[in-house]
Amino acid sequence: MWPLQAAAVAWVVAAWVEGSSEHSAVALLVFAAAALLRAVLDYCAGGYLFKAADITITRERSALIQREARARSAHSSAEIAALMVQKLPLLQPWITRYYIAMVRVAVIPLVLAALCFWLSWVAALILLIAGPLIPVFMVLVGMAAESASRKQMDEIGSMNAMLMERLSAMLDIRLLGAVDRALGDFSERAEGLRLKTMAVLRIAFLSSAVLELFSAIGVAMLAVFVGFTLLGAINFGTWGNTLGLAEGLFILLIAPEFFQPLRDLAAAWHDRAAGLSVASELEDLDAAERVAFVGSGNAAQPLEGPLSIDLAAAVAALPGKALALPDLALSAGQSLALMGPSGAGKSTTLACIAGLLPLKEGRLMVCGQALSDSNADAWRARIALIPQTPQFPDQSLAEWLDPEGRGLDPWPALRMAEAEAVVTGLADALQTRLGESGGGVSGGEARRLMIARAILSGRELIIADEPTADLDPESAAAVIRALLRLQEQGHSLLVATHDPALAAAMDRAIEVAP
Repeated sequence: MWPLQAAAVAWVVAAWVEGSSEHSAVALLVFAAAALLRAVLDYCAGGYLFKAADITITRERSALIQREARARSAHSSAEIAALMVQKLPLLQPWITRYYIAMVRVAVIPLVLAALCFWLSWVAALILLIAGPLIPVFMVLVGMAAESASRKQMDEIGSMNAMLMERLSAMLDIRLLGAVDRALGDFSERAEGLRLKTMAVLRIAFLSSAVLELFSAIGVAMLAVFVGFTLLGAINFGTWGNTLGLAEGLFILLIAPEFFQPLRDLAAAWHDRAAGLSVASELEDLDAAERVAFVGSGNAAQPLEGPLSIDLAAAVAALPGKALALPDLALSAGQSLALMGPSGAGKSTTLACIAGLLPLKEGRLMVCGQALSDSNADAWRARIALIPQTPQFPDQSLAEWLDPEGRGLDPWPALRMAEAEAVVTGLADALQTRLGESGGGVSGGEARRLMIARAILSGRELIIADEPTADLDPESAAAVIRALLRLQEQGHSLLVATHDPALAAAMDRAIEVAP
């Protein structure tokens, strides 16, 4: 549109200088119509590009969530969260700015140079000399920008991982008096991220300065040529015709537009570097070794047969490593405790028995059948899991306690779990919505609520991971009593614990060696 607008402006100005206003209204109407059409096209193109970016980011985020939920990799959850929340949105400017800038650079400067060449080969030559210098320096600067951007992205991921690690260990940090050191470590990493971000910005400003320098030189040289030609000091470069005021103005008006796509590309070059860093991280995740849980994760009817577990000579298939598991057997109505130091494999053993991790070697028989993709969902339909860290979704306690919506009365289960007073003490009782990690109740109260939920589920096998961890003796005793009531009603218990009192309350205990 701009060459048409530039021609209209040059025509009107030249006519006014010559004392003629003939057809000026037509030229101004052409200018306004072209401006309106350009605005409409820009609006439509912007909407299309942002929609494409939103679709791309949503697709990648959904794929990440689905894959990481079903097939774990060695990457930490903090790194995955940083990628989904902080880094994936960086694809938007890459899509909406960089790609369109590349197309414009490939088309518009050549079209404008051809128009200048039609009027003056010298003007076109000036543009063609000044123009290519910009991409050359952009490539040189861009190589440094890509490296700096990748370092910045890596620092964001590692800083998130460190933050999650420190938050999860906050109680231990405070007990050990290491709060100041933890703050110092975080401050040091934050300073490192600041320096890496500033390095990226310095390169971005450098590329802009280089671009503006060469574009200003190109426009200035063109203005000198046109000015001296109109003054009669230069009489070559116009194919034998005289370069009039209208032609000179037209060349000067389209010269900045010759460099504008290059400006846009330089402005989007950092977007390219950030987008490539995110794409590279996505490719690394695609290629990462990962382990999927057994089964499809869909609802299924409970597996038939008397409840039993037989784990022998088993090795868990963890991302990037294998972990030997203890031999154990459990029958209906029995209770078993797994004891051992942190990292020995207690939680991994529970996850393998629940089919949340596959076995690399060995045998796992459940209800007389080998656990496989065909029966894992049915096996999990007989299991109630009490994880070490409570997780409460955004729903009322009444809905959470009865997830299958069977309309069961929760109060008998709450009394059995010694959690009745916990609910009655809440402002909205069963209509209360707790925070994700159980905000509003203590750790022991959250565990007892989870036991009540397991009771209401009616599932025979209760798997509890460190149910008394971090609890005071009174709260731990209440949790142990609630678990024993479950066993008295015929449930089987399988717990991982460091608590000698809980282990002594079970029928048997197995020591898990690291």
